This record gives sequence, structure tokens and C-alpha cells, in this order.
Amino acid sequence: MIHPEIVAPAGNFMKLKIALAYGADAVYAGVSNFSLRARTARDFNYDTFKEAIDYTHDKGKKIYVTINGFHFSSQIDGLKRHILKLKEMNPDAFIVASVGAMRLVKEIAPDINIHVSTQANILNYLDAQVYKDMGAKRIVIARELGLKDAKELKNHCDIELESFVHGSMCFAYSGRCLISSVQSGRMSNRGSCANDCRFAYELYAKNPDTNTLFRLEEDQQGTHIFNSKDLNLSSYIQKIMQENCIHAFKIEGRTKSEYYVALTTRTYKMAVDDVLNNSFEAIKYEKEIQTLKNRGFTDGYLVSRVYEKNDSINCDSSIEEGTHQVHAISENGEFFKCKGKIKIGQEYEILAPVNSCIETGENKIGLVYEKNGKNFVVFKQLLAKNNKEFSEIHSGNENEIFLPFKFPNYSFLRNNIR
Repeated sequence: MIHPEIVAPAGNFMKLKIALAYGADAVYAGVSNFSLRARTARDFNYDTFKEAIDYTHDKGKKIYVTINGFHFSSQIDGLKRHILKLKEMNPDAFIVASVGAMRLVKEIAPDINIHVSTQANILNYLDAQVYKDMGAKRIVIARELGLKDAKELKNHCDIELESFVHGSMCFAYSGRCLISSVQSGRMSNRGSCANDCRFAYELYAKNPDTNTLFRLEEDQQGTHIFNSKDLNLSSYIQKIMQENCIHAFKIEGRTKSEYYVALTTRTYKMAVDDVLNNSFEAIKYEKEIQTLKNRGFTDGYLVSRVYEKNDSINCDSSIEEGTHQVHAISENGEFFKCKGKIKIGQEYEILAPVNSCIETGENKIGLVYEKNGKNFVVFKQLLAKNNKEFSEIHSGNENEIFLPFKFPNYSFLRNNIR
């Protein structure tokens, strides 16, 4: 059985470190506007990106660089310079969407692997073979491709397949959307999507004979008719791995929170490991995923055909609360910074990387204990690094607050809000 890579999003350096700590085998990230996430690309410059690549390699992990936008002729000279700069940093692969960009990579950086983006819409083995002949090592299959077809593709073309298993879904075919360009002047296919598909819309009907226009009533907010639910294949990981054709599971979310990166990476890493250890429990992963804010969940197209269901659009709201609220994050395990609200005497669950060791016990700062297989902390004192004390702390407070004991790096404190 193939042991799939967990490929996690790295929207900035902090998220990259969290993804690696929580079990990612590889991360994907971009710098400059040649990436399809222009906003996150601004969180890196060339210096910090080189530092991120070196950090990833020091951890024995891989980093894939996104240059997966669709470029105009006026951008080509800049793209050449961009590829040349990245080549010197020695990333593990370039993720490209256009054949022109692919040719440039082959010319400028022939020793670096090429992965073909899902934006290339690869649905069959004929297209896959063309990209392989051009030098691609891996293709990120189109999100519309089913598992049966993925296996058929693999049987006809000896190339690595990567598939999205979690994250936001586009209303448009393989993400090639023009709504944002038309309404906001922000070009989705160059990384500046305004997420217009998440807006509430009003529906109107027009009589062409009389030009009469009337509104189709939904509710006061209209209806989110373009708002796709989020992809969630956590409970299908065993089924997918049994088909033995997918080499990498990809998580969408470079613009999502640190907690999102940690939780999704940890969950899918657990699921893969549990399949290999014959201990797969779908309900366990589903419960963890439900802690995230989401748009509702769908299993997408990999395990069922789009025409076999009618529940892939969330018409009610653009976002829904998850079951848990994140209240703090600790980068170094000695102090935390508040992300929500921390109160003395309140119980908080500790989320840490898989197989972490958490010391239990009690001291003047607080109590750490295990309950039902999970670890919790209750603070008796909220003491800042500068010795200032608090009775409670709210989001926005930048003080570093002592933890009772040394926690694993990048631990989160959360509680159930339901």
C-alpha cells in the first residue's frame, strides 16, 4: 500500500512551522504575485522564503513552491527572474499550472521537480501522459475527478498523483472563476480572488415579453447560491488508500488560521497512520474536523459523482462555527498568547502534535491532567513574563503568559462551545 504524503498549506512562516510540527510530510507555499494566493505570498519575501526552505529541509521534510497562476505576456520577464531566484533556494518542486511556465522551469531549473497544479484540469491519462512527457513528476488531479477514474489514470500512466482531501471548494470548474474579476476587478486566476461566491445574492425573474422584473424571495439575506461547502474526506481515507493510486493528500488553506493548519494536518496524519496500523476510526477524525469553523462539509467528487447528490452548496450562510473555540497558542511551550479568552478556574483542552508528551501535575500556575484520553489545563494564576498578573485575558493582549509546565511547541488551548 502506498504511504501517502500529507501536504499541508504554509501561508506564512509560522504556519509552515506548525504544519511540520503537526505531522506534514511536505508543505506548499509561494512568494510574490506569481502564486495563486497573492495575499499569503506577501507574508514571505525572498529572504524569509529561503529561510523557510532551509528550515523545512533541516526537519527532513519537503517544500513545494507555487507558481500556479496564469500569466500575461507582460509578466513573463518577471516570471523568469522569479524562477531563477527560487532555483537558487533549492525547493523540492515547483507547482505549475500553465504549460508555458512549465517550459520555463525546465529551461531555468532543470534539476527541480515539477508538479502540475489542479488548475490544469487533468482528468484523464492522455493528458497526464502529455505532462509526464514534458517532465512532470506529479500531477495534482482535477478536483472533479473520481477515485475510479484516478485509478484508471494511474494504470495507464506511471506518474505520481496528488489529490485534495480537505478545504475550501470553488463554485467554478477547478477554480477557474471570473466572478471576482467581473464584480470586484480582482483576478481569481492571478491570486486575488475576492471570494464573491461566498456573498449573499438576490434572485430575480424577468418576463421577456413585458420586461417585468420581480424578486424571488429567499430570506432577508438573499441566498448563498454559489457557496460550495468545504471538502472533507477524513472518514474516507481508508477507502482511498485501499485503491493504492494516490501518492499525496493535499490540504487546502494557505489563508486559514494557525489552528486550522494544525488541526487538519494532525487529523489526516492520524488517519493515514491508523490505516497503516489497522486501527482506522472514521468517527474520531470527523469529531476533530467538526471543531473547525466551516461552510458545512461535502465529500466532493473523489468518492461520489456530482450528479449523485445535491448537498454540495451551503445556501444558508457563508461560514458556520465549529464545535470548539481556540483561546490560546504557545509557540515555545513555555508561554502562551491569547487568541480568545483565558480565565482562572476555566478548563481548557490542550491540542498538541501527534504522539506529544504532556507533563501532568499541579503547581502555583495551574493544574494539568488527563481525562478521557485528552489533556486539559486549569489556570490558578495568570502571570505574564513581565510579572504582571491578570484575572482573565482577552484576545489582543500581547503579553506572554506562563504555562504551568513545558508544553509541546505550537500547542493550542481550546474548549467546546456547544
